[in-house]
Amino acid sequence: MSSTLNWAIGRHLLVCFIGLCFAMSSAYGLAGDAQAFRELLEMSLKEKKGLTFYVNGQTIAGAVTRFIGEDAVEVKNREFGRIVIRLDRIDAVAAN
Repeated sequence: MSSTLNWAIGRHLLVCFIGLCFAMSSAYGLAGDAQAFRELLEMSLKEKKGLTFYVNGQTIAGAVTRFIGEDAVEVKNREFGRIVIRLDRIDAVAAN
């Protein structure tokens, strides 16, 4: 019975380790995406150029007017004077 218990514990530890590896690789991938987003957002703010934001299946067009801390960005377009978008909700950003 002891060898069966050791086998089960070892298998569970292996599964946890593999899950941790996937989580770490995803976190590093998201950090790279955040840097790419940040560059486009800063370009939009500096050059007053519009971007297209893809947020949870929705499309929002507008130009960045200011950063709100490290977590959000304020955008405006022809329809709305103020739109606040959380950076962790952005799926993609497109620029012309």
